Amino acid sequence: MKKIILLATAFILGLTFLQKLIAQENTNNENRNTALLIIDIQEFYFPEGSLPLFEPEKTAENAAKLLKIFRDNNMTVIHVQHNARSGSEIYELVAPITDEKIISKDKANSFIGTDLLDYLKDNKIENLVICGMQTHMCLEAATRAASDYGFNCTVIEDACTTRDLKFGETIVKAKDVHYSTLSTLKGTYATIKTTEDFIKNFK
Repeated sequence: MKKIILLATAFILGLTFLQKLIAQENTNNENRNTALLIIDIQEFYFPEGSLPLFEPEKTAENAAKLLKIFRDNNMTVIHVQHNARSGSEIYELVAPITDEKIISKDKANSFIGTDLLDYLKDNKIENLVICGMQTHMCLEAATRAASDYGFNCTVIEDACTTRDLKFGETIVKAKDVHYSTLSTLKGTYATIKTTEDFIKNFK
């Protein structure tokens, strides 16, 4: 009887250990298949630049938190940089380091005229965590395109920002532009999370 109990106990412990290994391997696979896409966090969007946005510093700070997680876990990081005559430098807080991919673009959509899609495919990326500037332009364009290409997209809502817009005599405040854009992306094109939620649930 004792032998049976010992064998059963060993079997249960072995099964539990195997389940943990499988879960860990699944997490590792998901991490290997996930990339951080940082879009256009560049000098011209900050207070001294030519097109300052709403609270760009807070946006960059949250993007830097995401960047640290991806670097600490040796995960893929991609920086997108919009070409411009001045102020095009990537903001120092999220500046790329050696071996991190930099995509240079001329259009709002990060996939147009670049090797972004080929790079994602070559690295077997399936999931994209997206942040950056401006919410209603380059971030939205990249998210919609990525979703159409079949990637699972997560947009970090407080790691992106935009600016006031004017239509005729109507001024649309930056927060309204920001949240209306996120509301159109939510569900159909992306999962929307805060930086805190993403970090808390990161495995």
